Amino acid sequence: MYKVYILYSETVGKYYTGFTSLTVKARLSYHNNKNGGFTNQAKDWMVVFVQEFKTKKEALLFEKKIKKQGAGRFLERH
Repeated sequence: MYKVYILYSETVGKYYTGFTSLTVKARLSYHNNKNGGFTNQAKDWMVVFVQEFKTKKEALLFEKKIKKQGAGRFLERH
């Protein structure tokens, strides 16, 4: 199973969209503790959306769709 997830940080007021084959809990822990990338801006990321897919291809296409329109707008519509 693959999951597309959206995280939100109140500290920076931003969303982060990603996908994983791990548990979302494990990815959240990574983003809040060990990341040197975009999510390193804050340590209060929380999961606001998750959707599961059977294939990596489906997950990547859905992630791309969210990123294209922006996570905030996507969440407003769903």
